[in-house]
Amino acid sequence: MSPSYRGLILDFGGVLTTRMRLNGQAFEQSEGLTPGAYFHALNEHPDGVRVYADLEVGRATQEEWNQVIGGILGIDPTNLMRRALANLRPEPAIVAAAQRAREAGAKVAMLSNSFGLEPYNPYEALGLYDCFDAVILSEVERVRKPSPAIYQRALDVLELAGPECVFVDDHAENLPPAEALGIRTIHHTTDPEATAAQLGALLVSAAA
Repeated sequence: MSPSYRGLILDFGGVLTTRMRLNGQAFEQSEGLTPGAYFHALNEHPDGVRVYADLEVGRATQEEWNQVIGGILGIDPTNLMRRALANLRPEPAIVAAAQRAREAGAKVAMLSNSFGLEPYNPYEALGLYDCFDAVILSEVERVRKPSPAIYQRALDVLELAGPECVFVDDHAENLPPAEALGIRTIHHTTDPEATAAQLGALLVSAAA
């Protein structure tokens, strides 16, 4: 790792995992939904937008999200979050890059806008907890990206300054608040191998 970078902060959905859009499309197929219906419920329907925002900061439970989104889509809400994320998988290239960073001496954190933890815990289900020195979830912190407070919380937990860290997220709007704290950012798009290569170039030897 370059001497200036001692910490790596990674988003969960779409960075440490396979792409969220592909997962959502697979969910629509499995539930027999019209293409785009799930994304409309999450991102455009006012009740769906509200309950997702509330879930992320702990104002709504996952069960409430299940009921609201199930109602919008007209499908059984039972264990809906589990079904909605059923096709999500760890992204091998990014997980391996995180492991290499830790082996080199870096502190590695996951920073995620939460999907809720009960009754379905996606972080536990995908077996990713042990990959990190710290896990920062918006549901627990009661604040979500892109609020500057959650990035500062990640730095505090890692006991590092902004310029010592690299942050990776697949949503461009989540990057500027991190940059304002001096954090080096990487916008992950559709190529995990390219993102892993960028990390490899930055995080070479933490002991250097």
